[in-house]
Amino acid sequence: MDETIEIKVTSEMAGKRLDVVLSEQCSDLTRSYINKLCKEERAALNGKTSKGNKKCKEGDVITLQVPEPTELEILPEEMNLDIVYEDQDVILINKPKGMVVHPAAGHYSGTLVNGLMAHCKDDLSGINGVLRPGIVHRIDKDTTGILIVCKNDMAHQSIAKQLYDHSITRKYHAIVYGNIKEEEGTVNAPIGRSLKDRKKMGIVMDGKHAVTHYKVLKRLKKGFTYIECQLETGRTHQIRVHMASIKHPLLGDDVYGPKKSKYTLEGQCLHAKVLGFVHPRTGEYMEFEVPLPEYFEKLLNKLDN
Repeated sequence: MDETIEIKVTSEMAGKRLDVVLSEQCSDLTRSYINKLCKEERAALNGKTSKGNKKCKEGDVITLQVPEPTELEILPEEMNLDIVYEDQDVILINKPKGMVVHPAAGHYSGTLVNGLMAHCKDDLSGINGVLRPGIVHRIDKDTTGILIVCKNDMAHQSIAKQLYDHSITRKYHAIVYGNIKEEEGTVNAPIGRSLKDRKKMGIVMDGKHAVTHYKVLKRLKKGFTYIECQLETGRTHQIRVHMASIKHPLLGDDVYGPKKSKYTLEGQCLHAKVLGFVHPRTGEYMEFEVPLPEYFEKLLNKLDN
């Protein structure tokens, strides 16, 4: 079944080509794939099929029909995966910065799923379909750290329930702008798709329940704070949105924070450090921790001296 994307053109988008607006607002689709869809007459402006070079005006409504991917488009790729733990039911991966967790329309290679398909062969749960075999939760492309992948449907159902019940331990380390006054705190604010910018999430009244607990690990020089965030829920961009909402956006996050930073970073300074769960088969609680990536350690040292 096709996915329908709808975008209302704002004053910031006005004057831009239709394919440029789509490329900017649909971050999970490549520019070449968007152009392909436009040529296939899957893009429309105010209800009428339109070419990609059509200029947009404020108030225009763009719709894009994205076809459902087929199984043949997802292929295994040999990768040097950083495996933290593996057994017959689950595999835990320490994901590097820049790696996408699962394929999306127009982006079918180089993802963690491609690597997992090569490593695990057919031993991945099928509950989430051909695009996300084994994937029960995800972390952003530029977020590093640990995540769990399920190798069968029994494990998938168990871990999914623990995520739903908020019983899985998920602790992230981050560097944020500003000196957080309190030693610890909680952000309890619903998150949903931003009404102004489709590629962003935001605090919206009818959004999904979202809770982030944070505590200060170290107060750094040059106006930054090193913190730990523990997720009670797991919404898209949750930590990034919540910390930005209290005026402490993540360093390197050019979506929810300052557009430019004097430090050369590829995305937000955020690391999934600790993951704890009850094993689906044994019922034993297991907890794993992965070290900070090299770029994060170097940045901490620089901001602490």
